[in-house]
Amino acid sequence: MLTKNQIAQRIAKEVKNGQYINLGIGIPTLVANYIPDHLEVVLQSENGLLGIGPFPKEEDIDPDLINAGKQTITMVKGSVLFNSAESFAMIRGGHVHLTILGAMEVSEKGDIANWKIPGKMVKGMGGAMDLVASAENIIVAMQHCSRDGQSKLLAECSLPITGIKCVKKIVTDLAVLEVDPELGFVLKERAPGVSVEEIKAKTAGKLTVEGEVPEMVFE
Repeated sequence: MLTKNQIAQRIAKEVKNGQYINLGIGIPTLVANYIPDHLEVVLQSENGLLGIGPFPKEEDIDPDLINAGKQTITMVKGSVLFNSAESFAMIRGGHVHLTILGAMEVSEKGDIANWKIPGKMVKGMGGAMDLVASAENIIVAMQHCSRDGQSKLLAECSLPITGIKCVKKIVTDLAVLEVDPELGFVLKERAPGVSVEEIKAKTAGKLTVEGEVPEMVFE
């Protein structure tokens, strides 16, 4: 199975030159560390940052410079800071090309649940609902199963929905999958050493396998 860093490394291969990208809390924040140097992209955070760099080394930490997940960050040349109202105007205006989010559940139709577990205290939904409603492309980074072994890739989400029919691609610790309105989860790649049979067994929603499924390659 992939580590969280390997999930982020695989997602970084989906990044295209010139994109404005929002990285959600958790695994998605790690993607910044794996974006190839030859690509010019701008990372956005909903708390009002445009131009986020990799996580800082210990000697470079600035406690006043944080992302939406309250993690310390660095800024690249040309970065700007602004208030969250302007940040959400950028998001709602459709100016974010790619959003990378974590999720607790994803349905075979591309619905995502990632903001609330009933009965548990949460500070708020954050910017997730705006992001999934507005971004051109949405990729989910997540664990394939919960800690008790239950699949998180379902026919229908059981948790409160963040957005409907919005997820395009999912990268889990087991596989890379695309979401198709007719075919459900389409298996595109598998983690090294993970079989198609294991992925089938751990996917509760509709799973389509077309031909040979290659293993992911990490350089």
